[in-house]
Amino acid sequence: MHSLTRDEALARAGLVRVDGYEIELDLTAARTSTEFGSTTRVRFSLRPPTDGSLATDGSLATDGSLATAGSSADGEPAPATFVELKPVSIQQLWLNGQPLDPSAVDGNRLPLATLHATNELVVTATMRYSNTGEGLHRFTDPEDGEVYLYAQTFLDDAQRMFACFDQPDLKAPVRLSVAAPPDWTVRANGAGKQASPGRWEFTETAPLATYFVTVVAGPYHLVEDFHDGIPLGLLCRRSLAPYLDADAAEIFGVTRACLDRYHELFASRYPFGTYDQAFVPEFNAGAMENPGCVTFRDEFVFRSAVTEAERELRAVVIAHEMAHMWFGDLVTMRWWDDLWLNESFAEYMGYRVTAEATRFTGAWTSFAVGRKSWGYAADQRPSTHPVAPADVPDTALALLNFDGISYAKGASALRQLVAWVGDGAFLTGLRTYFAQHAFANASLADLLAALTTASGRDLAGWAEVWLRHAQVNTLRPEITIGSDGRLAQVAVVQTAPPTHPTLRPHRIGIGVYGPAEQTEPMEPTNPTEPTNPTEPTGPIVLLRRVEVDIDPAAPGGRTGIASLVGSEAGRLLLVNDGDLTYAKIRFVPADLAALPTVLPRTADPLARAIIWAAAADATRDAEWPAADYLTLAAGALPRETEIAVFEDALRFARATVLNRYLAPSARPAAAQALHAACARAFAAAAPGGGHQLSAARGVIGCSGPAQAGTLAAWLAGTDVPAGLVIDPELRWTLLHRLVVLGRAGEGEIAAESRRDRSARAAEHAARARAAVADPEAKARAWRMIVDDDTMSARLVAATAEGFWQPEQADLTDGYVSRYFEQMPAMAARRSPHAARQIATHAYPQFAVSVGTVREADALLARDRLDPLLRRVVVDATDELRRAVRARLRP
Repeated sequence: MHSLTRDEALARAGLVRVDGYEIELDLTAARTSTEFGSTTRVRFSLRPPTDGSLATDGSLATDGSLATAGSSADGEPAPATFVELKPVSIQQLWLNGQPLDPSAVDGNRLPLATLHATNELVVTATMRYSNTGEGLHRFTDPEDGEVYLYAQTFLDDAQRMFACFDQPDLKAPVRLSVAAPPDWTVRANGAGKQASPGRWEFTETAPLATYFVTVVAGPYHLVEDFHDGIPLGLLCRRSLAPYLDADAAEIFGVTRACLDRYHELFASRYPFGTYDQAFVPEFNAGAMENPGCVTFRDEFVFRSAVTEAERELRAVVIAHEMAHMWFGDLVTMRWWDDLWLNESFAEYMGYRVTAEATRFTGAWTSFAVGRKSWGYAADQRPSTHPVAPADVPDTALALLNFDGISYAKGASALRQLVAWVGDGAFLTGLRTYFAQHAFANASLADLLAALTTASGRDLAGWAEVWLRHAQVNTLRPEITIGSDGRLAQVAVVQTAPPTHPTLRPHRIGIGVYGPAEQTEPMEPTNPTEPTNPTEPTGPIVLLRRVEVDIDPAAPGGRTGIASLVGSEAGRLLLVNDGDLTYAKIRFVPADLAALPTVLPRTADPLARAIIWAAAADATRDAEWPAADYLTLAAGALPRETEIAVFEDALRFARATVLNRYLAPSARPAAAQALHAACARAFAAAAPGGGHQLSAARGVIGCSGPAQAGTLAAWLAGTDVPAGLVIDPELRWTLLHRLVVLGRAGEGEIAAESRRDRSARAAEHAARARAAVADPEAKARAWRMIVDDDTMSARLVAATAEGFWQPEQADLTDGYVSRYFEQMPAMAARRSPHAARQIATHAYPQFAVSVGTVREADALLARDRLDPLLRRVVVDATDELRRAVRARLRP
């Protein structure tokens, strides 16, 4: 199969204008067949030399873009182009009334050699459903046997469903009709109706990029509403109907609030008519912004108790996808090098609008401690890239850029831009941008032009350092405290990695934190540590805050902060207070040493999030001992009141520091300390609330052999603490931990699977079976990971996720080399999304040794290694190197 190159896309867009698609899908046999019928009628025109990019003499066209000799728009023969499709078989091919030979299809390309001013291509083909979440995905619900379909045409998978010019800048209206079982519900981008039993017809859409075209079909449960003239719908599998009904009011409430806020911010109404949100099974991502019919992973339909942090995340995803209706759908990037115009803006607006328009006002705190850390990690790897890279050569490489840089770093850069130019100018520029490029395509230059006009600032220099250069800066404070206890000198030193020596302008807050007035004594953060009687025990609060500009041209990168001189020194100087910029931050040595005392008492949640994230980053860089981070976590976690912060800090402490950065000999004692911290948080939490649930998950995850009896009792329903509901999800969490500890096996997994026949249970069971502490179970799981192409990609990925356990190194050591030997063959057989999921989860992340790094390097030294697999191994091995360095640190 051919991956479309940027040069090919430029040439084709210069030649062709797509006027419209008419697509007919025959899904009537979906209950029993793995194939479906697809008929596409695509109308397209040749661009005249003054309109597009091509001139008859081979020169540049009037807009300066690519030219190719020999084109015409007057009915004479023109240069060949092609459409993409991935059929099982082709029944008919007609171009301008003349038959084409199906054998002319080359991989996924059908050449079109004789073109005129206006053209019509008709393709009737048989296509295949997928089990990988790509193209038209087919899923059988194990709970009731019903079949569900949904289309994920993202990036270049529209050609799996219909013949098309599969690139983002050839937008066209789409008219869809679907034949389906008469009892099914069908939804798509346009408004639809069942014209006759089993036949659905949808209104023609506004111009869409091919990667937005979708259809959702099956016996879906449907809930409908209406807001401000916009029809709203929610869909899910019938087996999830009671759970969707229970949360429909909340989901619709978030939807209505976000629509109203976007209308206010953008001064432009939602442009695509209906707004359905379909929660679909085995979805690869969090959601997809199909205009009129957004698809979400159906894990967002909660069948068990969840925390407020999980509800907040769902709200953020709803807001993120809605932002795409303007960023990406109304105005679409020309090519994948401007992916950030979609994802960075949706990420920024998703968190902003959630915080401004819904009850989840602390969304930026969650972003600071979790999402932003994802960006920092991605930006420091060998695979780092600019937010807006100068060139993305083809669609295969474009997939690799859907990472923490394009999302979290890009969103952070936009937040910094708003702090610099002001919110009013920012929004004015966006409104102009939407008006100028509605239903068309745009680039970075188009956006910068609109923002420059609105702000009166030349943004070219800002964009160059923030968007065109990779990696992250570090901001490190330097202070001198006078004899009076006040700040005598304050400076912030900005540095950059030697390999990416770009310093940037930063608009930041600097906060001085210290004790409020003396209050009643508080419990010590760690009962084993003595309390200093001279130390105030009340909350740590913001004493003073200034906003300053960090000058990238300052000598030695050192910017003096005169506005803080003479201020009370406090207990902590927090650089980037308010989290306005994107930069790693550090502490002065005395403040770092005091974190175990200061962090638990810091009153502001966002300040705590920034401190937690900075402490984790210093640990990742081996600047701070792993044991010290665990000491901080053990003392501060029981006092952490923000669930999102608690969960992210605990996740890093357990999954990264405990399981990878500590030597195996140090793990048992450290695990016991983390377990004790979670137990204290659990004991302090109100029964039945999210804090109790979050702490309970921590207790379970940090349990060792000594606590296995308690876990077994909870699973059996005995001695369960008040307020804790042992629902299906928590049952699987308990069982999985017991399996890892060798206290449960296949018998218990099978029994739980009989008790819970849901799709989620099937994934939990696959993960648990791979974690069974038995050589034969490991062998079966490994065969499934590397050889089984019949299972859905989601179940194989779950198997890979359960395979490696730090407690089972003796069982899995022999598979480390097999990963590097066998992954290339797996990746060659699998589709890109499936290969990426499986290779990521199957990486031997707990085999922390120089030997594992050498094996990875040997694989990476191969000349002909799949680029997607190379990226997975590069990133995972970089994390492994960090673990090796952490273990070597004194």
